[in-house]
Amino acid sequence: MSGAIYLDHHATTPVDPAVLEEMLPWFTERPGNPHSRHHEHGWSAEAAVDIARLEISQLINAPDHDILFTSGATESNNWAIRGLMPALSEEPGGRILVSAVEHPCVLESARHCGLEVTELPVDPAGGVDPERVRLELDRGGVRLISLMLANNEVGTIQPVAAIARIAREADVWLHCDAAQAVGRIPVNFERLGVDLMSLTAHKFYGPKGIGALAISTRTHKMLLPLIRGGGQQGGFRSGTVPTPLAVGFGAAARRAREMMDGERKRIASLRDRLWSGLQANAEGLELNGGEIMRLPGNLNFRIQGVDADDVIRAAPEIAVSTGSACSSASSEPSHVLKALGLTESEIRSSIRIGIGRPNTDADIDTAIEVLTRAIGKARR
Repeated sequence: MSGAIYLDHHATTPVDPAVLEEMLPWFTERPGNPHSRHHEHGWSAEAAVDIARLEISQLINAPDHDILFTSGATESNNWAIRGLMPALSEEPGGRILVSAVEHPCVLESARHCGLEVTELPVDPAGGVDPERVRLELDRGGVRLISLMLANNEVGTIQPVAAIARIAREADVWLHCDAAQAVGRIPVNFERLGVDLMSLTAHKFYGPKGIGALAISTRTHKMLLPLIRGGGQQGGFRSGTVPTPLAVGFGAAARRAREMMDGERKRIASLRDRLWSGLQANAEGLELNGGEIMRLPGNLNFRIQGVDADDVIRAAPEIAVSTGSACSSASSEPSHVLKALGLTESEIRSSIRIGIGRPNTDADIDTAIEVLTRAIGKARR
């Protein structure tokens, strides 16, 4: 393994050592299935899963019985959209609203849900205008809105609460993909007023392979299972809940709740330090997205006159990316940056950096030095 400084925390985060320590016993000396009812191993596993669910509910301010475990945000997003479709498609002519900068799994789920898809444009900062949503609702036919809370490429934080109020007035369902936001900024399920919210552990120092879907009270009667089988989790989602991963999810949620205030200020300071240092040492840099309403650790910028891949190859000392890891198999330019109005050459000159909990002042100073050198080399 290389010693590259990791600055790609939007793709995934390392498991916090304290989280891993809590998980380890559940892989070995505590082997119980949380759905086994006849012995102590099963009871203790069930209790551990219940505690994890409670920790997650406290992080996002949602009732613990409304937290349903999944394999990750992709499953949660698919389930939120496809699980509502039978109820929302009873009458023909319905529409689903999505923003043009949604995660690919939301866009693909919407395109295959049987409703007409209307993509909401975004401003140059990546934000959706609530009044545009109101206009679409006035046109009629909207059954569901799916809108992310924070963007995975440019970090834009959307006005979800304002849009939720408009959706409630029109009696339209609202799903929120909060995978990039939960654990990084305060997220309040009840105050946001959404019907469904997707989240995943590996974006805030928990294990990969486990996520959750939080659902509102009225959603209980509408949401159909995506995965059927033994009827676990109240019949909503069959399959054995993986106790070690659930424990890690809960521990990561508790750590995020305890550390968030100080951590987001420190990480935002590191982000600002990096951007100021790069601007002072390299010419032709332009920020992608807005300066204010963005995630504290997000920095996405374009470099005039170079290809970002050339810069990254010239900077092996740091780990950064050109965009979403979730769509890296495609050679198509980022649909997020395209929606912001960037040209194809500007998109291909863009770099995404995600600063996280393990990063230090020294990491940032090294990144400034390495990127400045790499940009110069790419230009030559």
